[in-house]
Amino acid sequence: MKRVIGKKMYNTETATELGQYWNGLGTSDFRNLEETLYKTSKGAYFLHGSGGPMTKYAVSIGSNSTSGSSQIIPLSKREAIQWAEDNEVTDLFEPGAEFADDIEDA
Repeated sequence: MKRVIGKKMYNTETATELGQYWNGLGTSDFRNLEETLYKTSKGAYFLHGSGGPMTKYAVSIGSNSTSGSSQIIPLSKREAIQWAEDNEVTDLFEPGAEFADDIEDA
């Protein structure tokens, strides 16, 4: 998926995939949600997310109805770290991984 946001091109085919989250529900479930964190070659982070009509990716299709959709959402590094933390994508915090230098041992 490609999208231009703020005069910047975000492209899932050319960016590096860093991590994924899936809520475990099938694609026929209205609550199905999947997100993938990417990093562009210039260091910008973004999410490609998709979900059913009962998720944050729901869009109005008129007549009081909603449908699922997919979106690209630019993120700051802080937001990308928070996304990984919130979704328990802990491999991004392992030594040598993307956010290893951004956390400390408890």
